[in-house]
Amino acid sequence: MTRRYFGTDGIRGRANRLPMTAEVAMRVGMAVGMSFQRGNHRHRVVLGKDTRLSGYMIENAMVAGFCAAGMDVFLLGPIPTPGVAMLVRSLRADIGVMISASHNPYYDNGIKLFGPDGYKLSDEIEARIEQLLDRDVDIALADAEALGRAKRVDGVHDRYIEFAKRTLPRSMSLSGLRIVVDCANGAGYKVAPAALWELGAEVIAINDEPNGLNINEDCGSTHPLGLAKKVHEVRADIGIALDGDADRVVIVDETGAIVDGDQLMALIAESWHRSGRLSGGGLVATIMSNLGLERFMGDIGLSLHRTKVGDRYVVEHMRAHGFNVGGEQSGHVVLSDFSTTGDGLVSALQVLACIKRADRPVSEVCRKFEPVPQVLKNVRFAGSAPLEHKTVKEAIAEAQARLGEKGRLVIRPSGTEPLIRVMAEADDRSLVEQVVDDIIGVISEQKSAA
Repeated sequence: MTRRYFGTDGIRGRANRLPMTAEVAMRVGMAVGMSFQRGNHRHRVVLGKDTRLSGYMIENAMVAGFCAAGMDVFLLGPIPTPGVAMLVRSLRADIGVMISASHNPYYDNGIKLFGPDGYKLSDEIEARIEQLLDRDVDIALADAEALGRAKRVDGVHDRYIEFAKRTLPRSMSLSGLRIVVDCANGAGYKVAPAALWELGAEVIAINDEPNGLNINEDCGSTHPLGLAKKVHEVRADIGIALDGDADRVVIVDETGAIVDGDQLMALIAESWHRSGRLSGGGLVATIMSNLGLERFMGDIGLSLHRTKVGDRYVVEHMRAHGFNVGGEQSGHVVLSDFSTTGDGLVSALQVLACIKRADRPVSEVCRKFEPVPQVLKNVRFAGSAPLEHKTVKEAIAEAQARLGEKGRLVIRPSGTEPLIRVMAEADDRSLVEQVVDDIIGVISEQKSAA
């Protein structure tokens, strides 16, 4: 079934344009509020956001919708997405909401939904909510005496910081480490530097002054070059880059080299395997993770299971098959011993623990395998389905034949933008680049013809 509102990570779009309008946000509050009322107790929702200017509009609209549905709203203010997932359970809420477009620019926004167990909603539940959104929900709203209330919750940052710190052994200290943390002018701009400092590190925070318009702007996990420059400038031991809602992380080593999510998953999985903590005999990643990660896992006797793109699909597979490490190349790392979703700060702390135990430079500790040459390019489209064209299908089949069994080709529409993502990998870089460029060229020709 084609979905009108929900994509791979909730609802997302340009702020003040469909579907990210105040009206839709209010109706989402109404529909979700009615869907998650069970029993006769006062029902509650925890509502967090990142630092986008449009967050004020979406937040107030959703408060109106939830209150109209008879739910009490606990307003958290700017807080990382994993903080919302944690507080859903901590405050015994019926639903959790994060207003964020993650790594997207300020002019986009989104709505992520968490169930009472702290996990993102399944496709089936989202489909039921979609059906409600297109109906006349007014007839099922709460009576006047049963309307919900809204209030700000104090101390949520302290709760989240303590939660993150407790993921490390009590005796673990980060003393002696000089850390640069890039907060992406996003939701982690207060909690990440504070947690690292309280654990004993010397902390240099950058991009920690959000103004509503500068979230992810040439900074954070999607633009780590500024962090690499700062690490070199202050001679730091490590750089940590979060994204706008702080559910993903990318590391920069002491030389300024970037360490992605695949390397971080390999590091944590190997460390946990050696200590007897790893569950499932491997880890879960997506179809986008590098072939080098798969080879590394096999070399140390562990498996790599792949899912379609989206951290919630990784989590679903982890839950179904008993894994406790998973994630995405982009830096979503899910450690289910601690959290129900990706958590940039907690993942960074686990990496720092490995570094402290090894007592070696980050460049040595975090480089677990040599990545297979991988090329990913995007091509924008509008109003058509280019992957259904005969010439495109033929180009894809030809590319797969050229790569053979020792390479991989992944072509998929973005779940959040009107883009086709074309990724190929193999040991021959020139072949990979040529294959991707050829497919991009054919798709672009179809776009022009349309």
